[in-house]
Amino acid sequence: MIDDEGNQLGILPPYEAIKKAREKNLDLVEISPTAQPPVCRIMDYGKYLYQQEKKEREAKKHQKTITVKEVKFRINVDDHDYETKKNHVLRFLDEGDKVKATIFFRGREMTRTGLGRQILERLIKDVEPHSIVEFRPRQEGNTLHAILAPKKSDKEREKEKQKAAAARSAPSPSAPPPAQVAKPAS
Repeated sequence: MIDDEGNQLGILPPYEAIKKAREKNLDLVEISPTAQPPVCRIMDYGKYLYQQEKKEREAKKHQKTITVKEVKFRINVDDHDYETKKNHVLRFLDEGDKVKATIFFRGREMTRTGLGRQILERLIKDVEPHSIVEFRPRQEGNTLHAILAPKKSDKEREKEKQKAAAARSAPSPSAPPPAQVAKPAS
């Protein structure tokens, strides 16, 4: 048996262990029932459960949930529309999300799947510095899709943002230093 301060009290019969726990207004909790003899501890069980729940909540706060954003293209996409969607892909990757680029073929477009592959290959080439290709373009039914993941970790991305913010707020080296005004002695 272990008391509330972590000291070992030795082997006690169950009624004595319960008596000691009640004297201290605490609970007797069986920690290891399979050991010979079973190990029990005197503790405030409600407080213990609360602390465990608190640790789990804290662990959930630091977890990053990965979301998959989808960007849809058509085989007859115009250059400006392509650039806009590419910028969306880059923004999603910078935010740390995965991106699923999809091309949906309708009717006669199924005979032109090569055009769809060219569009996805072009997208992969254009966003290569920012992404890793998880799935190369693959066809499933009448859709062709590829999945891109961000290249940098969250910490590296955060450091870059801080450096960029510091560079923006720092005065440029070509700017003259601020003038110092001498105060008259009083």
